[in-house]
Amino acid sequence: MSRRVVVTGLGAITPIGNNVEEFWNGLKEKKVGIGPITYFDTADYKAKLAGEVKDFDPKQHMDPKAAKRMEKFCQFAVCAAKEAIEDAGLNMEQEDPFRVGVSIGSGIGSLQSVEREYKKLLEKGPNRVNPLLVPMMICNMAAGNVSIQYGLKGKCINVVTACATGTHSIGEAFRSIQCGEAEVMLAGGTESSITPIGVAGFTALTALSTNPDPATCSRPFDKDRDGFVMGEGAGVVVLESLEHALNRGATILAEIVGYGATSDAYHITSPAEDGSGAAKAMEYAIRDAGITPEQIDYVNAHGTSTHHNDLFETKAIKLALGDHAYKVKINSTKSMVGHLLGAAGGVEFITCVKSVMEDYVHATAGLAESEPECDLDYTKGEGVHTTVNYAISNSLGFGGHNASLVVKKYEA
Repeated sequence: MSRRVVVTGLGAITPIGNNVEEFWNGLKEKKVGIGPITYFDTADYKAKLAGEVKDFDPKQHMDPKAAKRMEKFCQFAVCAAKEAIEDAGLNMEQEDPFRVGVSIGSGIGSLQSVEREYKKLLEKGPNRVNPLLVPMMICNMAAGNVSIQYGLKGKCINVVTACATGTHSIGEAFRSIQCGEAEVMLAGGTESSITPIGVAGFTALTALSTNPDPATCSRPFDKDRDGFVMGEGAGVVVLESLEHALNRGATILAEIVGYGATSDAYHITSPAEDGSGAAKAMEYAIRDAGITPEQIDYVNAHGTSTHHNDLFETKAIKLALGDHAYKVKINSTKSMVGHLLGAAGGVEFITCVKSVMEDYVHATAGLAESEPECDLDYTKGEGVHTTVNYAISNSLGFGGHNASLVVKKYEA
């Protein structure tokens, strides 16, 4: 059994807006949500900028007592899930809760709780460590808390594939509905890792930009790019079988038609230099969708603004799309929100859905000039109104994880 799967709800918490409308309008306006880190003193840090979520109050979205038992990555997920459920008009009182599942991942979980409780351990001893440390720290609690808050009793999973987490999570939810394991899935990713050890770790890898200018520090595909900028937030979508959506009279936003996943089997942090792993994920997703490469109108690139990623992903797009690579519109959402790590695939999938709905591709902010090897159309300058029938979203994660999703304009 292979059933059609549609998107009926969207929810987002991002550095440029705490709901989907604000986020999407921000992308269209080329609003950059990156600025000086405010969570801790960065005096001794080389990287001083990040894409922080602003004006976020979890108590506006959930029970204050429940919020106190969640770390920020879980709060983001629960709030984005609430928006997605409301957007979908999903009434759990009318659903079989065992047929509604969750596939929401986080790449890291809570570094904040580890830092806080480790300090307590050193200063006050093991008997003073918070008894809720483990259930607040572990990655799967984003999915767990969404399930608990909204009474979703179906399949509940947590994918952890670093920066590909959100995309894999949506892909696996898509498969679960296709094969009949669920009627509805809340899917996506969440992350909040802008902490002293998080920033120090990525800086030590020389992965982060040290550019002090918020407008240009995250500039994917630019010849002067010097690393990614950490971001945070969540992107959650409601997926459901077409039959279920039609039966309940849901508004269908788009259709998810393809999912491809591969591994580079190459290096713990660098993508395969020839782009073959990422290309094969794109090829599998396109084949799964039952279309040809020439039918892809838009690529939402992983586009991290690191030298390696942008160069090797460009090679991957050329391998997967052939000559059509030079005709397709490409952009990077990370140019405005930074790299949301495990949440990136979630918010970028939402970007693809909005693009097929509105026939609009946002600009890659900060991009001034590419080097000769990066010679595709990365939507430099301003966003463009153009027909988007099929969009593909790419995510590449540390460890060699590659994932691609194909979104289609919905037709009855």
